[in-house]
Amino acid sequence: MRSKSVFLLWLIASGAASPAFSADTSLPPLVITATRTGVQENRVIAPVTVIDREELDRSLSPDVAELLRFQGGIEVARNGGPGQVTSVFIRGAESDHTLVLIDGVRLNSGTAGLAAIQNVSPDLIERIEIVKGPRSSLYGSEAVGGVINIITRGEEDPARFHAEAGGGRYGTRHAAGGFGLSGQAGAAGINVSWYDTDGFPTLKASDNRSGYDNLSFDAWTRTDLGPVSVELAHWQSSGTTEYSDFFLAPVDQDYTNRVSRLRMAGQPLTHWESSLSLNRVVDDIEQGDGAFNPSDFTKTERYTADWQNTITGPGGLQFVGGVYASRETTSGLIFGSRLEERPGGGDVNIDVDAAYLESSFSGGRHQALAAARHTDHEIFGGQNSWNVEYGLDLSNSLRFTAGAGRAFRAPSSLDLYGYGGNPELDPEVSRNLDFALTQRIGTRHELRAGAFRNRIDDLIEFVFTDPDNFVGENRNVDKAEIEGLELGYRYRGDQWRLRTEVTLQDPRNETTGDKLLRRSDRILTMSLVRRLGPHDVGIDVLATDSRQDFGGARLAGYVLASLSSRLQLGSHWQFKARIENLLDQDYELADGYRSAGRGFYASLAYIH
Repeated sequence: MRSKSVFLLWLIASGAASPAFSADTSLPPLVITATRTGVQENRVIAPVTVIDREELDRSLSPDVAELLRFQGGIEVARNGGPGQVTSVFIRGAESDHTLVLIDGVRLNSGTAGLAAIQNVSPDLIERIEIVKGPRSSLYGSEAVGGVINIITRGEEDPARFHAEAGGGRYGTRHAAGGFGLSGQAGAAGINVSWYDTDGFPTLKASDNRSGYDNLSFDAWTRTDLGPVSVELAHWQSSGTTEYSDFFLAPVDQDYTNRVSRLRMAGQPLTHWESSLSLNRVVDDIEQGDGAFNPSDFTKTERYTADWQNTITGPGGLQFVGGVYASRETTSGLIFGSRLEERPGGGDVNIDVDAAYLESSFSGGRHQALAAARHTDHEIFGGQNSWNVEYGLDLSNSLRFTAGAGRAFRAPSSLDLYGYGGNPELDPEVSRNLDFALTQRIGTRHELRAGAFRNRIDDLIEFVFTDPDNFVGENRNVDKAEIEGLELGYRYRGDQWRLRTEVTLQDPRNETTGDKLLRRSDRILTMSLVRRLGPHDVGIDVLATDSRQDFGGARLAGYVLASLSSRLQLGSHWQFKARIENLLDQDYELADGYRSAGRGFYASLAYIH
């Protein structure tokens, strides 16, 4: 305890003698996800959060979920340690109401509807853009609670060569590296990450340690062919996850996630930009030999085409429109039951077509956006989604924003054809409202207060039709309403960086009156970073209230804190260290599952 106090006193007292952060005279970063075009972060109407490369570099996190848990309005549930099943909730919505993108390409699987975010390595990421609120008008299904766009390291990465190695508690070992080349005709690069841990017993009722290993890489190339730029990229994550089954026996499963992209972009006319993106996504899980059901597997393979056009008009007008098409094939064997449209019918194939149009205006004190999308789904037919947003500068420092939207989630293959499957299901539909005031005080302080309301109809739940024989089916029977307040403060000084946000929300199932599972009423997040010349130290804090879980269980509230530091060793070498769970909290993210205790992790990096 004394060492922690000394550290904090040193952190505070060292301010007067330490050099400052380098002066930040650059423009705010461009955010792509909220509008599908680049807009300065402080001019985006929708609530957005950007996790930049510096924060990623400082975190030493094994996966993206560990980063997201310290962001305002986001909650993470996990069945144990690294690699275990992970759910991400934005503003109290369901975990399958969070759309996850890799460089703008949908990662969510077609089987369960979730993205394997536990397998995404921060080593390969340049930044993460988070949009809170509905975005089905631009991206279609799942964009109900929000969108997380993971943008990989590419030409934006200033490091032409980097290498890193380290480790820590639970037998954790980690290495990463990459390089890039660029010239007049194009550019190319590759980044690789390896992570391996012996883990800890995930189930409280078991002493079996659940290990996890992951090998990820991202390779890309860009060629300029006259007025047309051609980009080819491939991101892949694969490895093995160990866990304990229903009988507490140690088992494992192999996983592979892939996103392949071919993108062609050009500018046919002065005010017209056009791009065509052809993508392939694979989500593959296979049970290991030790499992009770070793032949079980699930697989999603999705091919998509997205033609987007951006037209810049006079007087601050801009139009974004395009067409989208996908063919998704899902297959699986789950506890011996095959995932298929009908007995002997083979794999499940679903075609989706869509057209979208967005119009935006920015001029003087006003900003406005209207977007609409029509989706033609092979199973349930047409679905319309939209967004309307408005921003007004009430003064040079005070800004008002408001938005409304309609979003949806299409039933997954498991909803339609798995155990209790019902091919007559309708999509889950939401209607969202939010308002916010943002006050800037000088150039360093920013205060934000916002409110949101999200009503979700036709939630899919399993209903027993014959309880005595455990027979039932999925039906659109539930409704949910989530109301909340968000209060945030941000400070960007010469030597200090502070970001804190409080979320007060009431996520409730209107049908039963119960709280939505694994979601809290009160969440506090804080990040404080202190610059010490070329070095920095920081602390991240998360405090959350109690949550309801399955079977009537109650998960206690907790406070989680992590300390981090970076020490610059010359012009190219860097030492990084982090203490996770500083207070050594014994907390649960899912009933009956352990979470990691206090642990020290460190690495040595070379950047050129």
